[in-house]
Amino acid sequence: MSSSPATDAAAPAGVVSLRPTTDTDRPFLLEVYAATRAEELDQVVWAPGAREAFLRMQFEAQDVQYRQHNPHGAFDVVEVDGVPAGRLYVDRRPTDVRIVDIALLPAYRGTGVGSHLLRLLQAEAAASGRSLSIHVEIHNRAAGLYSRLGFVVVAEHGVYRRMEWRAP
Repeated sequence: MSSSPATDAAAPAGVVSLRPTTDTDRPFLLEVYAATRAEELDQVVWAPGAREAFLRMQFEAQDVQYRQHNPHGAFDVVEVDGVPAGRLYVDRRPTDVRIVDIALLPAYRGTGVGSHLLRLLQAEAAASGRSLSIHVEIHNRAAGLYSRLGFVVVAEHGVYRRMEWRAP
């Protein structure tokens, strides 16, 4: 998948594109990360500033882990009509296109952006004869989307399921 505008018949309204992350994107990427944890963290009463400090620490740890375990991965900002909307991290391995992380800001969830990106990755995997996979937390609502797009659970690792898609 390139950084050029992504298009297909099921594309959402607006032009979806990818561009590599830069250091100037870190505040935005922290915002995306925080949005993925909001429901969980809303259940806790936080001292002033504690939630923000916790989120920064967790974001930094996750970023380091993702980059260490996927040194050849593509770490991209998802844009819709040129506006940052989320992140897509992909590690293209010899036999598998691994979705390291896909996350959208709440305003872009359910708009077709995620489905569009996943279909493009499916096409890429199919064209190269590789599988497409992602690790998903057991209670993550996005697992339903992956299932609808043909992903199946192939392994369980603690609170995560590895879901995989292969071309028919």
